Amino acid sequence: MTSQPELIANYHCETGENPLWHAMEHRLYWTDIPAGRMFRYDPATNTHEQFYGGRPVGGFTIQEDGSLLLFMDRGTVVRWRDGVMTIVIEEIEAERDFRFNDVIADPRGRVFCGIVDDNGTKRGLYRLDPDRTLSLVLEEIGCSNGMAFTADQKRFFYTDSLANQIYVFDYDVETGAISNRRVFARFGEETGLPDGATLDSQGRLWSALWNGFAVVRLQEDGAIAERITLPTGQVSSVTFGGQDLKDMYITTAGGNNPAEGDATAGALFRVRTEIAGVPEFFSRIEFPG
Repeated sequence: MTSQPELIANYHCETGENPLWHAMEHRLYWTDIPAGRMFRYDPATNTHEQFYGGRPVGGFTIQEDGSLLLFMDRGTVVRWRDGVMTIVIEEIEAERDFRFNDVIADPRGRVFCGIVDDNGTKRGLYRLDPDRTLSLVLEEIGCSNGMAFTADQKRFFYTDSLANQIYVFDYDVETGAISNRRVFARFGEETGLPDGATLDSQGRLWSALWNGFAVVRLQEDGAIAERITLPTGQVSSVTFGGQDLKDMYITTAGGNNPAEGDATAGALFRVRTEIAGVPEFFSRIEFPG
């Protein structure tokens, strides 16, 4: 079904994360969260670059106009376009000591955005509506991570890495409400922690396994159906890209402190697949003024 993982770029990311295909630009974007760096890769020219350096970016979405919406530390949200940043949310008072971690736009342009405390206290999941209204929708989350919406827009997948579980919720696309949480998949210590996630065109969820050396495709019952093995252990996130959405891009971490012989820790990989992904939704957050 798949090719072998191909190393695309190695910036030795401490925590490479949030790979996202920019369909307007035909480029792949990703972030190195603690280092406050962001990168992009152009497969047409096989070139890549760091384009941002500054405060940590825990996740980002692509706006309907092609600009990026960056979710940072202290609950700050900014719009980034051609090096110019516009404040959307200055900060969230309750999250001043924490940072965003993994975000996703929904079909109506809202953004679900998780908060994480690197010191281990439990935080929550917010929903940012297009008018910039911010709602706390989940609390007591160990490490907010990979999310996805089903094709019928009736279910929402959500990962709590420190609980070793992926949940599924009922989802109301009209209001953005999530309800009826139940466990979709459980992972043991031997598999690694579930991290970033994405959905393919057959409705199957893929999950990156932190300390698991792999991304896995899950069946409808949450069992592992397929595994793609990576040469480095801290596999952090996964997305589909390319003109036909059959190029799987995978981020990894640990480049700041690689294990002995682990020269690819923190690198970006690509795997060619027979199954396509699905396009991610654009965020539609309004800007002040």
